[in-house]
Amino acid sequence: MVINAFIFPGQGSQYVGMAKDVFEASSEVRDLYSVASEILEFDLPNICFAGPEDELKQTYITQPAIFVHSMAIFRFLEGKQTTPSAVAGHSLGEYSALCAAGVFTFENALRLVKLRGELMQKAGLQKEGAMAAIMGMDEKFVEQICHEASKNGVVCIANYNSPIQIVISGAPGSVKEAIELSKDKGARKVVPLVVSGAFHSPLMEFAVEGLSEALEATEILKPEIPVYSNVTAKAMKNPDDIRDLLLKQITSPVKWAQLMNNMIADGINNFYEIGPGSVLCGLLKRIDRKIASTPINSLETISAI
Repeated sequence: MVINAFIFPGQGSQYVGMAKDVFEASSEVRDLYSVASEILEFDLPNICFAGPEDELKQTYITQPAIFVHSMAIFRFLEGKQTTPSAVAGHSLGEYSALCAAGVFTFENALRLVKLRGELMQKAGLQKEGAMAAIMGMDEKFVEQICHEASKNGVVCIANYNSPIQIVISGAPGSVKEAIELSKDKGARKVVPLVVSGAFHSPLMEFAVEGLSEALEATEILKPEIPVYSNVTAKAMKNPDDIRDLLLKQITSPVKWAQLMNNMIADGINNFYEIGPGSVLCGLLKRIDRKIASTPINSLETISAI
């Protein structure tokens, strides 16, 4: 028996031209983008479809762009009466997952995503940060390296993406030191990431207070289907937990590999990545090659379901 889950990508999956074909094919999607532009107070379709890329990469634009793309694809699939048994999202993608599970309305989720992107961009300006992906090194070694490199500034694990890919985050000098230590201790590859801040580290603390106030003022409903948390890697069950975990998510590591393994252990055996790119499908292949996954990011790929 095939049991489906939808997974939603986070920042870094954006590209110029994203969702243009779906926008042109569906009046409902066009309406969705119209509502989004009104909430965001800028022309979202124009930036998504025409760029420039440097503008699309700005955190306060990137996050809403990815969220709306994901929800546009999700709405398209709803029209085909395609529903998942569970959902999850990577970092920003958790808001898409919660919206898909009926926890937030589209409008309320987008307002939160808009604020989250703005606050995270400001946090990055207040406290300069850096990130890097470390490949081919066990998480315990990476944790030890972060500990060694953190003597002169923050550096910690930001994403447990797969057994062979871990992302670190923190102060530029400490991240640079951790990169050198990783190379010395046998990492297969280390890639510095182009980012506007030290995401999922204590350097994002500035974003927590503002987001806390917004979450307190936002209606949060009980999930209609299980939504697996980045922070705990387990399903979130009630609104108070969701509010608390979304705040913790800002400064805590994304336990993506653990989360995916828990979903698989709970019976999910087929995943659809809903939104731009196919990063999460690539990670799943490194987590468990036996599990099927398909990226759904365009009109052409929608026909795969």
